[in-house]
Amino acid sequence: MTLDTLKIDRIHHVAYRCKDAKETVLWYQKMLKMDFVLAIAEDLVPSTKEPDPYMHIFMDAGNGNVLAFFELPTKPEMGRDPNTPNWVQHIAFKVKDRETLLGFKTHLEENGVKVLGVTDHGIFHSIYFFDPNGHRLELACPDENETEQLKQLDSVKWAMLEEWSQTKRAPKHAAFLHQQEFADITPAK
Repeated sequence: MTLDTLKIDRIHHVAYRCKDAKETVLWYQKMLKMDFVLAIAEDLVPSTKEPDPYMHIFMDAGNGNVLAFFELPTKPEMGRDPNTPNWVQHIAFKVKDRETLLGFKTHLEENGVKVLGVTDHGIFHSIYFFDPNGHRLELACPDENETEQLKQLDSVKWAMLEEWSQTKRAPKHAAFLHQQEFADITPAK
């Protein structure tokens, strides 16, 4: 096998920390309709061999995507990077269409979850909320013009990246994406 033939197949799973494994499983089952796939627990960490008891749970996020969590009872309470805004680090899940997105929004709100949005990102529309561990989650559905807009974005991605790397200012090649979302906002001078 040569380096040219090496390619990642897909993400096997993504893992985050949780405060309470059982609460996390039940919340994801109820709120996002995810199935509980499996649990693994050990007193030693397999990769490092250090003593550190944990519960590792796996949730089915659809189409072979797996979301996993670790409960670590011997470690200090989990925190977050104080220099990174809450909106940056998040897990985004795709839903079929706007009707499904709005159905989840209603379901979450009826179960006491505070939901932000629907936010128009041009190629997709999203809602945002937090799980019981403080992880920000996003549900996104495709826009009806997604295919056309993805082609436009593909044609400008390298120019945008290069301009950003030189200026650290937002290039305007794809300003059309959030045009509707920002329509009522006056830009700061």
